[in-house]
Amino acid sequence: MSIQEIELPLSTDDGHRYNLIARIPAHPQASLLWLPALGVAARHYLPFADALAAKGVAVFLQEMRGNGSSNLRPSRQVDWGYRHILTLDIARSHAASVEHCDAKQRIIGGHSIGAQFAACYLGLNSGAFDRLWLVASGSPYWRTFPAPKRCVLPFAYQFVPWIADRRGVFHGRRLGFAGDEARSLMRDWANVGLSNRYAAAGMQANLEAALSMVPARTQAVLFKEDWLAPRRSMLALLEKMPSAAATLTLLDRTALGVRADHFAWMKQPQAVARALSDSVENNDA
Repeated sequence: MSIQEIELPLSTDDGHRYNLIARIPAHPQASLLWLPALGVAARHYLPFADALAAKGVAVFLQEMRGNGSSNLRPSRQVDWGYRHILTLDIARSHAASVEHCDAKQRIIGGHSIGAQFAACYLGLNSGAFDRLWLVASGSPYWRTFPAPKRCVLPFAYQFVPWIADRRGVFHGRRLGFAGDEARSLMRDWANVGLSNRYAAAGMQANLEAALSMVPARTQAVLFKEDWLAPRRSMLALLEKMPSAAATLTLLDRTALGVRADHFAWMKQPQAVARALSDSVENNDA
């Protein structure tokens, strides 16, 4: 199968510049806009994009602010939150994906926090996509995690924005969680973790109300050894979308061929690509 490999240079109204990486088969059955996890550059999902493109799905890999080809890096002077990602970055990539691929079926999805952004964006733009794909994700709400982590998370959700405010940036790479992240982004994330309510500082739209209106067919994939995305966490996110018909698949290391944790699947993504794309191939709309 002939697959076009391109990088589209994009920019937003507030000066964010980045490349949207695309893998487009000759006759795509569907088009996917994919949103990465915290601190993960888009290029790390290329094996996943290639696996899906081989199955007839055109893939557009969003570059999140502060990673990879993004011209921004968080600092005391440079900051952003959920609002910028939902109203500027994803919107720009969405428009570019539509311009470069006319596939009949459109999908938005993501990994970890990227999947949460995908759900929120779809809620804000109802009808823009036919399907929602969620991988290793869920609400970060502390009560959805098993003990003993459940007991520690409320303190973490208070510590992360505090240390980010003090230093001007959250140095996640030093602390072993996420990348170097903008302080407003981490504050928005921590607020969801404490309250189980999605909101974006400075944004008037009600994200909880938007999620409740998501109509798209939803496919969720979890990994058996992934403590960062337990089943109850994913169910808490799916419960926010009662209008979305959802299926949930749990993959173990036998199915994946690698450890069934939060990140190992990215190097060997065939099982995940198959679990998500089977219904597309079968025209199960």
